[in-house]
Amino acid sequence: FRRDRGLYQFATDIIVMIRVCKMFRQGLRGFREYQIIESAHWKHPIFSFWDKKMQSRVTFDTMDFIAEEGHFPPKAIQIMQKKPSWRTEDEIQAVCNILQVLDSYRNYAEPLQLLLAKVMRFERFGRRRVIIKKGQKGNSFYFIYLGTVAITNDEDGSSAFLDPHPKLLQKGSCFGETDILHASLRRSTIVCMEETEFLVVDREDFFANKLDQEVQKDAQYRFEFFRKMDLFASWSDEKLWQLVNMSKIERFSYGQLISKDFGESSFIMFISKGSCEVLRLLDLGASPSYHRWVWQHLELIDDRALKTHLREYSPMERFKEFQIKSYPLQDFSSLKLLHLKKAWGLQGTSFSRKIGTSGDTLPKMLGPKIQSRPVQSIKCAMINTKLGELPKEAAVGAYMKVHTVEQGEILGLHQAFLPEGECDTRPLILMSLGNELIRIRKEIFYELIDNDDEVIKKLLKLNIAFPSDEDMCQRFLQENSWNIFRKDLLRLLVEPRQSPPFPPIRPKKKEIYNPKSVVLDLCSINKMTKPRYPIFMAPQKYLPPLRIVQAIKAPRYKIQELLPQYKSAGVLI
Repeated sequence: FRRDRGLYQFATDIIVMIRVCKMFRQGLRGFREYQIIESAHWKHPIFSFWDKKMQSRVTFDTMDFIAEEGHFPPKAIQIMQKKPSWRTEDEIQAVCNILQVLDSYRNYAEPLQLLLAKVMRFERFGRRRVIIKKGQKGNSFYFIYLGTVAITNDEDGSSAFLDPHPKLLQKGSCFGETDILHASLRRSTIVCMEETEFLVVDREDFFANKLDQEVQKDAQYRFEFFRKMDLFASWSDEKLWQLVNMSKIERFSYGQLISKDFGESSFIMFISKGSCEVLRLLDLGASPSYHRWVWQHLELIDDRALKTHLREYSPMERFKEFQIKSYPLQDFSSLKLLHLKKAWGLQGTSFSRKIGTSGDTLPKMLGPKIQSRPVQSIKCAMINTKLGELPKEAAVGAYMKVHTVEQGEILGLHQAFLPEGECDTRPLILMSLGNELIRIRKEIFYELIDNDDEVIKKLLKLNIAFPSDEDMCQRFLQENSWNIFRKDLLRLLVEPRQSPPFPPIRPKKKEIYNPKSVVLDLCSINKMTKPRYPIFMAPQKYLPPLRIVQAIKAPRYKIQELLPQYKSAGVLI
């Protein structure tokens, strides 16, 4: 009996465990913090078996218990569950290190970063959850660690799911700081577009740990920067503090992307430290200069081996080529008109149109009306552009520097007061060279300068005219031609280094970047071999992505033909 009772208790425990697991599967489907399934089971994440008692199939999905990448670490969650006064310095420093992936957190000074890591708490909300409601008092501000939220003007945030292009904030952004600092009402509603993880700072902890004093130091720094600018010389301190309270400092490292298109950005940027570059993604295939340049160099490709000296034609060959090029192209349309005249005469119809050619003159020449290209020996895929045919591999793009923005300059207002027809709508990229900037929303700035004629007159003088795409393409080709000539000349003047007869065999390293990846080689455009190096593509706004190049290697004459004084390597006559 005891044995039967023990077996009964064991079976009861198994049933309870099965029911608990089923509750976990159904109720905690969004639980993603711990990885309890081995990777070997990922190939078949769903399995099932037939339950004889229930007379049904039980299905178990192991993917419900797998931790996904990008989520906030469980160790940091345990630290944030403690009270701020209970957290040790090592734990605060560990949280601070984890939060360095957030751009908005990294923009704060180091003392303020440590204080924020001390008072933060972790929250996770699902889709359609309203985080901030318009019109309510601000009691917290948030950092987005994972997920996406939308900004709306309604109370429940439902318009974000109906709008095809809602205003979104993603990982690395923060919101609500101004409202908690000045105890103001929320201006908009924030709603989660998906499962989102937040790091929250409450108003009580914010003031209890004296974070407001560190924030006030940053505000004083912004006030002194704006006060030194000639643009706001006529403003009072009270009005200037309104601008300071609505602005925010952001810091960017060298080579970091600030904006993909600052012309369409909703912010105005004041460069407070360092500098940045304005770049333009140039589609070389849309430039007439590039078309002419490519075909002029491709004409040097013939049936002989590439990269060889193009010998001079013999007198007989030059005469034959002259005969072919100078032979007039005939226009036989006059013969067709004569045939039509005879046909209409037989049918009894009259033909009164005069033909411009007579029997004693030669047929009419087409002359320059025919735009024919000499037959090329190029066998490669072609694409049709607005300017004619172009080899598919030659349809590339390049990043060109348009302007350098120095300390004290303003971005986002260079076309604010121009008519719509005169505005430059080209997408312009803003790249950091190691700088610090102060951002403010355009609508807030326009409210502050409304009816201020003196500031508007100063802003009108800030209009910057950027060069056209054709001018930048010509500059790119000139720089490329000079670089090619310089390398050829250096190779001719400097004697090549003699390599050992038996060079050691070195294994090739696997590298992502290859110098050939950003060089377009028109010399090998006839060859069918595929490149063994990666090709970098850049997305465009409304067009397919472009291959990015930094230089173009083209077939050319040897430098001895261009400069006869260089006859042999290393000798200058």
